[in-house]
Amino acid sequence: MTGREPKSRMRGVVGVLALQGDFREHKEALRRLGVEAKEVRKPEHLEGLKALIVPGGESTTIGKLAREYGLEEAVRQRVAEGSLAVFGTCAGAIWLAREILGYPEQPRLGVLDVAVERNAFGRQVESFEEDLFIRGFSEPFHGVFIRAPLFRRLGEGVEVLAELSGFPVLVRQGKVLASSFHPELTQDLRVHRYFLELAGA
Repeated sequence: MTGREPKSRMRGVVGVLALQGDFREHKEALRRLGVEAKEVRKPEHLEGLKALIVPGGESTTIGKLAREYGLEEAVRQRVAEGSLAVFGTCAGAIWLAREILGYPEQPRLGVLDVAVERNAFGRQVESFEEDLFIRGFSEPFHGVFIRAPLFRRLGEGVEVLAELSGFPVLVRQGKVLASSFHPELTQDLRVHRYFLELAGA
């Protein structure tokens, strides 16, 4: 998978959690892949969707709003049924995690069997970019890291797709995908395309 533009136009609708964060950038990536993006703010917005992207932003805010609007339980149920694939980037990955180190009370979905550390690579001023070697990709992927989390513990069944300095930065468990970095802030569509294939969208 080397191309930065889709070889064929995909069809279908993918949800993007639009409570907070950089959901517009994910919508644009999906548009470039020929996929309709639907903003998700309420449980009923999940109807008919096979895939949901949870963007970067502020993980505490995303978690609180998702719980307040009833989305936390609705998404958790769909994932448990196997009827919804989910991709979380940065703060979205934190929300997916089973455990958030140092923040046991923070609202979270808990569908990805990992323990995650918030801002593990440093605060905003220490954000950085690095080329990553992702399993199945023939060329490096340029990763943008902004106050990025770190996957500290992986449960059984969690597959590492990319590492940085020996630490996992892209992981998958079934139909759940999570990244420490922001693929939506690059022009490279390969990670989004991988998720669509995973979701069957």
